[in-house]
Amino acid sequence: MQTQVRQRRDSWQSAALVTVVFVALLWVLEVVDTATGHALDPYGVQPRTEDGLIGVAVAPLLHFGFGHLVSNTVPVAVLGFLTLATGVARGLLASAIIWVVGGLGVWVFAQPGSNHAGASVLVFGWIVYLVVRGFLNRNGTEILIGVAVFLLYSGALLGVLPGQPGVSWQGHLFGAIGGFLAARVLTRRVTASAEAGWQDPPAPRRRW
Repeated sequence: MQTQVRQRRDSWQSAALVTVVFVALLWVLEVVDTATGHALDPYGVQPRTEDGLIGVAVAPLLHFGFGHLVSNTVPVAVLGFLTLATGVARGLLASAIIWVVGGLGVWVFAQPGSNHAGASVLVFGWIVYLVVRGFLNRNGTEILIGVAVFLLYSGALLGVLPGQPGVSWQGHLFGAIGGFLAARVLTRRVTASAEAGWQDPPAPRRRW
């Protein structure tokens, strides 16, 4: 029992550390962007252009001004921590799936000539991931977290629909799709491990 409590505490501490470092990185990059006359803005996802593929890798780290970043900061901190808290390794893998699916979806399907950036692709992915994973895993704690997230952020999910000028609904939509895929893929991995008689190892402590 004490070992489980210690492992859970270590996982939460690691999740908090990674989340704080990630949020700090977003703010540092926006300070640099502002100080250089928004030199980083062109590195967002620019659909169906060769240079725009760079944005698949870096766009979730970039924002179009401090107002944009401020609106994303609290959701990133809350949802990022919850995604990592029940297993940092699994949370990082889920985030990577959301990151890639969201970026590639925007690059393929968004309107050419547009430029997409911001951590909201992760936010929408994390919302869907957190809501879905508990039911797929049949885990009581994760179901409760998912219900709480749905109650808090269900209104935000309307952002996957077009109609808001200047808002990348494509990023929101494909981020959400990435969150669902992450929940499905990682659930299969956990189930396969259990059927083979293996237990997931304690979440490793990772620093960014």
